[in-house]
Amino acid sequence: MIELPQINPASSPRKPDWLRVKLPIGESYTKVRKIVDDYKLHTICQSGNCPNMGECWGEGTATFMILGNTCTRSCTFCAVATGRPNEYDEDEPRRVAEAIRLMGVKHAVITSVNRDELKDKGAEIWYQTVRAVKEENLQTTIETLIPDTKGNWDALIRMIEGGQEVVSHNMETVERLYRYVRPQAKYARSLEQIQRTKDFGKRTKTGLMLGLGETKDEVLQAMDDLAKHGLDVLTLGQYLQPTKMHHEVIEWIHPDTFAWYKEEGLKRGFDYVESGALVRSSYHAERHI
Repeated sequence: MIELPQINPASSPRKPDWLRVKLPIGESYTKVRKIVDDYKLHTICQSGNCPNMGECWGEGTATFMILGNTCTRSCTFCAVATGRPNEYDEDEPRRVAEAIRLMGVKHAVITSVNRDELKDKGAEIWYQTVRAVKEENLQTTIETLIPDTKGNWDALIRMIEGGQEVVSHNMETVERLYRYVRPQAKYARSLEQIQRTKDFGKRTKTGLMLGLGETKDEVLQAMDDLAKHGLDVLTLGQYLQPTKMHHEVIEWIHPDTFAWYKEEGLKRGFDYVESGALVRSSYHAERHI
């Protein structure tokens, strides 16, 4: 069992006032939910317990999750189920494309679980999904939030050559906390993946969760590292503990601190920094294009 860092927990288990969210209601929310259910699709909004699901679905947008809803990784922050995935569905690209058309999505965000057991890490399904969305929705732009390819750079190229405008790969946390938070990932490898994506000519993006026990200096160091590896867009949000079995919330980050981090990110030359308690990597993604 991985030992968590010895840091005092958040002073109160109750969420502060600035983390209040709207309940998912309304006609647009109901429409999105029906399309997702009818087409037997997965969304990170549901699987990841996203606090913004009510707002985003109410506006007719959702982040689709391909390659199933079971991940081969066991990150201590993530609400997505861990285990042995089923075989992937080769018809999934068509269904995602059709759902996006029915929803009238202008900017689509697509992500996936890690599929480490597959030789190509799921790259071919990634490529086919992007191509299907583009062919079915000529005016739709796409952001793909892709997993760590474990240094399989051929798989990375296949994932990102389908025609998407933005390629995101989340660092999630600072280097020191990787062994606690992302034990099957490597900080330097994820930085290299971002650099290779940039070198391929794509607009690059990543996200960090705060409140896991990182220090301000460590966050700034992560920003410096990302700036050196070709990052264009950075998102910063508050970590929320999905269950008691997951990594605890060490600190509630104040909105003023998020605003300060945004200024620091912009100083480092990032094109866009989205920083706030409820920010997630796909939140307001249409702005990042």
